[in-house]
Amino acid sequence: MKGVVQKIYHNSYTFSFFVVIVLFHRVLSISVSTLSSSETLTISSNRTLVSRGGVFELGFFKPSERSRWYLGIWYKQVTEKTYAWVANRDNPLTNSTGALEIYRNNLVLLDQLNKTVWTTNLPSGDAKSPLTAELLANGNFVLRNSSDNNDDPSEFLWQSFDFPTDTLLPGMKLGYDFKTERNRFLTSWAAEDDPTSGDFTFKLNFTRKPPEFLLLMNQDWIIHRGGPRFGIPAMQGSDYTVYNFTENNEEIAFSFLTTNHSIYSRLIMRDSKLMEFTWIPPSSAWKPSVDSVFKHICDLYLTCGGPNTYCDENTSPICNCITGYVPKNDTAWAERDERLGLSSGCVRKELNCQGQHRFFQLNNTKLPDTKTATVDRRIDMNTCKERCLSDCNCTSFAFGTAGLGCVTWTGDLVDIRTYNEGGNVLYVKVSADDDADSSSGEKSDRTGKIIGLTIGGFSVMLTLIVIFFCFWKRRDKQAKADATPIVANQVLMNEVVLPRKKRNLFGEEDEVKDLKLPLMEFEAVVAATQHFSDVNKVGKGGFGIVYKGRLSDGQEIAVKRLSEMSAQGTDEFMTEVTLIARLQHVNLVKLLGCCIYEGEKMLIYEYLENLSLDSHLFDEARSCLLNWQMRFDIISGIARGLLYLHQDSRFRIIHRDLKASNILLDKDMTPKISDFGMARIFGRDETEANTRKVVGTYGYMSPEYAMNGTFSMKSDVFSFGVLLLEIISGKRSRSFRDSDSNLNLLGYVKFKITFLLFDLYFNNNNKKILNQVWRNWSEDQGLEIVDTAVIVDSSSPTFRPREILRCLQIGLLCVQELVEDRPMMSSVVLMLGSEGVLIPQPKQPGYCVASGSSLDTQSKQRDDGAWTVNQFTNSIIDAR
Repeated sequence: MKGVVQKIYHNSYTFSFFVVIVLFHRVLSISVSTLSSSETLTISSNRTLVSRGGVFELGFFKPSERSRWYLGIWYKQVTEKTYAWVANRDNPLTNSTGALEIYRNNLVLLDQLNKTVWTTNLPSGDAKSPLTAELLANGNFVLRNSSDNNDDPSEFLWQSFDFPTDTLLPGMKLGYDFKTERNRFLTSWAAEDDPTSGDFTFKLNFTRKPPEFLLLMNQDWIIHRGGPRFGIPAMQGSDYTVYNFTENNEEIAFSFLTTNHSIYSRLIMRDSKLMEFTWIPPSSAWKPSVDSVFKHICDLYLTCGGPNTYCDENTSPICNCITGYVPKNDTAWAERDERLGLSSGCVRKELNCQGQHRFFQLNNTKLPDTKTATVDRRIDMNTCKERCLSDCNCTSFAFGTAGLGCVTWTGDLVDIRTYNEGGNVLYVKVSADDDADSSSGEKSDRTGKIIGLTIGGFSVMLTLIVIFFCFWKRRDKQAKADATPIVANQVLMNEVVLPRKKRNLFGEEDEVKDLKLPLMEFEAVVAATQHFSDVNKVGKGGFGIVYKGRLSDGQEIAVKRLSEMSAQGTDEFMTEVTLIARLQHVNLVKLLGCCIYEGEKMLIYEYLENLSLDSHLFDEARSCLLNWQMRFDIISGIARGLLYLHQDSRFRIIHRDLKASNILLDKDMTPKISDFGMARIFGRDETEANTRKVVGTYGYMSPEYAMNGTFSMKSDVFSFGVLLLEIISGKRSRSFRDSDSNLNLLGYVKFKITFLLFDLYFNNNNKKILNQVWRNWSEDQGLEIVDTAVIVDSSSPTFRPREILRCLQIGLLCVQELVEDRPMMSSVVLMLGSEGVLIPQPKQPGYCVASGSSLDTQSKQRDDGAWTVNQFTNSIIDAR
């Protein structure tokens, strides 16, 4: 009996142990970081390897339900699934049968037929001892001898760090290893849920001297150039990372390390963007610590086209000839702001090799393309300078410590840009008698003093003359006013009696003068608008009425007379006067002056003959005149104007009220952005801001701005996307409803073109597909995607279905719900201007509100369809 009891007890213990093992098998197994020669990692077992410290995890995964299986590494502790490395990215497993094992001296990944789909591909040979694969604490997956217990990379037989995918982790290296002859580079994913190698790569061109990192498309088309030794200010380190560039006989490599091991940081390629993300516990999301290494239009390779030019975001136009050079083609150069990348560049002024030369100093510069450069790290700065002076073919030189050495260029200088700070100094050789300013300090002190005294004396005399004139003018006006009867001191305007007494809104007249904006006489404005006659009224908005006028010299003007009843009129007036007066761009409306009288504040603009975009777009008769070419030119112009506001102007400006009625058209239908009363100026280091009062127009406001009061450049991008879709569809976003599907304009367009875009990408240049697109448009029973006015003109060469689909896709990218998913305007301009740029697939648009929502009801209340020259819509809601 006792034996029976012992047997039962033993069996019970065995059964309990078996149950524990089964129930907690996964928990027990995931704590292992190694895979031995006798073990196998399979999809069906759900087993994974977890690094020491529990930061990284290796196993099998599917990016989406419709995806295939991949072997990869991801962050274990980060809530958002984030992949750092993929083994078989270009050869996925077709089903859930797959195994990773060590075979002889290689790691191999086998499919359901035991065929190898991925291997470490080491040379065959007998291993010294049994091998072990281990996932290290830094995320490096290595293969080494089981007897090696240290983390010395020289002892590894193979490591994943030598084969990056789209992510650079701390400790990984990008660049060329001379011993292994391996160039380590990043390659983007094909799509957000597709790890397959994409079209963009970031790699080192080590054949150039000095070497440079290039961001390429399709392996050979240069999109961005990093400059010698990766001399980009954005990549000089951040709050949590330290960057390092190494160049010696063994390797040329870029790497970075984190200063705080509790903070995770990674450098990742997202299409053509190179970004750094940081995750700080206990956060649930990654934050961009470097928004984009290449984010400005000046970062594009050959932005200004031809040689001997440089791109400067603080000048308008942004393309300039280098000092000592002149435009090769004056006509093409004059159009360079409209035709970026197409100019013929600049040529050197006559330079006699036997003459006297000096150097012009170009500061904060990305140095020219090093294809025609040579480097010598053995000489000092003075020797480098003398070498370039003595060489007739030398056009410029640069000298840098920390390994750059003496770099000299011969021939043309290509792809230069300047930064606000950082970068290098480029010394350009020019003639000694060149009249260009030199910042190198080589002009004599005597000449400088003479010029300074002359300018100073002239400035003092000019100031005295201006003061005397202003004093005389004021005394003369006062004398005239005293001699005029009181009844004549008033002017009747639309039954409103206004005194002529002038009052300075800013407190002091000198403050107005500092704006360098002409103060127009009140009488001149009254005469130009025929006493503000209703006949000259061309628009009305939330801040007042707009009148057409003609000055005595024949110039036509538009006068925005701000309403006295508006509580925000003064703030809006101050914003517009102080802001737009300093902006100059072909796609921004030009402010000519202002007029300030007691109770009256008026802004005087250039008059644009074709009024506002909505007067054409949403008018049945006028919309027929807008063919696709005209619409595309308008879209491109608005994009360039918005890019100027965000990145190219002296200030970073967020418009906050971009809509069709705020786009004006001149006689050539060139679009000009207007109404800056709601605009905000951002600092160069600011990315977003919050406000308690949300102002703008329903239907154009981004979700995060309308609901939370958070605005940024991406808020304007959202408004631009809505505007782009309106231009294509010819329908107002605020008033459009699809009665069958209960979708607004953004939701409807997303639904209608999803399958069209699929066909477009996988059946390029296929006439049948275009016919299918046309057939779907013409057979729609509800609202068609494209304005009928454009479709009617389909036989014209200006009707380009592929281009329309590209614009639809760009518009949908701009109106995505998540801020981080929307592109910057620099990317939008690039996508609009080049058919070779791969456009990502858009996600769900933001603000697809059903027709029964309260927000939609409110938005319809002001949808009167009125067209104006300068229309303001001021909607104020409390941020939630």
